[in-house]
Amino acid sequence: MKSWSNLLKPDITLGESILHLSPQIIQDRGLRGLVLDVDETLVPFRYADVSDELTGWLREMREHVEALWLVSNNINATRIGSIAESLDLPYIHFAGKPFRRKLARAVNAMQLPPAQVGMVGDRLLTDVLAGNRLGMCTILVEPMLAPGDPPRVSHVRSLETWISKTFGHR
Repeated sequence: MKSWSNLLKPDITLGESILHLSPQIIQDRGLRGLVLDVDETLVPFRYADVSDELTGWLREMREHVEALWLVSNNINATRIGSIAESLDLPYIHFAGKPFRRKLARAVNAMQLPPAQVGMVGDRLLTDVLAGNRLGMCTILVEPMLAPGDPPRVSHVRSLETWISKTFGHR
């Protein structure tokens, strides 16, 4: 079993938004599928509209991976479903990450081994932990913010930063 330090360590720390996740990174890791978190990974918190930049990024990713899924902890099925529909992607809402059950459902639907699927998200204690528990390649991105919005103040995000530093991660 992996140690907590390893379970909380992303395989890739991008240091930028998902829009900077390149096909080259995906190919270098041998990834054939991606599971994408939604809130603050693809769209700013409380937003339901997808940016043109994200649509272009997704169009490029579709040329390099076999499968894409949205898996969100958000309980609002209407909002997550609307985002998924605008991106033409299957989705799971109210996923309960870091629990693995619903994340595993998305990976199983891809018919790919977990090691060939990237879990892309902005949260250490949900996205990275769940992906690592399932044996996926975990990719930590910076939160997607609305233009001009300052980063949200979150005690959980502060805890995640402290955990990363404590375990010697970036």
